[in-house]
Amino acid sequence: MTGRLKGKKALITGAGGALGSSIARTFADEGVECLALVDIAEDSLASVAQELDNRGAELIAARLDITDGDAFDSLVTDVVERFSGVDIMVNNAGGISPNARIHNLSTQDWVDCLSVNLTGTFHGIRAGVRAMRGRGGGSIINTASVAGLTAWPYCAPYSAAKAGIVHLTRVAALEYVKDGVRVNCVCPGAFPSTLTRNLVDGALNVIEARHPGGLGTAADLVGAFTYLASDESRWTTGHALVVDGGYSLP
Repeated sequence: MTGRLKGKKALITGAGGALGSSIARTFADEGVECLALVDIAEDSLASVAQELDNRGAELIAARLDITDGDAFDSLVTDVVERFSGVDIMVNNAGGISPNARIHNLSTQDWVDCLSVNLTGTFHGIRAGVRAMRGRGGGSIINTASVAGLTAWPYCAPYSAAKAGIVHLTRVAALEYVKDGVRVNCVCPGAFPSTLTRNLVDGALNVIEARHPGGLGTAADLVGAFTYLASDESRWTTGHALVVDGGYSLP
């Protein structure tokens, strides 16, 4: 690796999943000095933390429900005190909605999906900005989706939440550019993960058929996150970086 993140301090939510753990590995390999791994799933989080324990970065592994804004604020405060700051915040945690048309969804289905994906990202942006703006800035990277840029039938809450993340990213970018805080998002296409394993039988095959380049992997996405985390993207903010194997082109 090239040391593109040498000396930086990063926090990653959803760090126990396929994408979050891949981002964490790459950040460690790229020289981050401190790395906070956050997830609601303690077993997968512990496994990733154990794997990265000898990669050279100072580690924190912490369970967090990102829908709890006060808990998010408290965690980031603790991380800032431990690391003496945070330079990179990756708001990657999320969840899929039930596979159903709108008339078959309950209000709770809608609320739960937006709480995790959109409100959880709002909490992360808010906590990240509070930690960064007083110390010269930093980079906040949100995981959106091509589902927020294109219409995904049977997936209205998730699509709406991810579209909200794209626009929230743009608003936050404008609000905090003068504070040196860059806010961007990555819009992945589909790739094997815990979320896709929860789809109904056959759904992933239908999604794969709509990707001209086939399904991706988490490894295909980490370069986008690394670029946005690094100083190479110092003039990039409010951008939705699409990495989808051509899904959004047809």
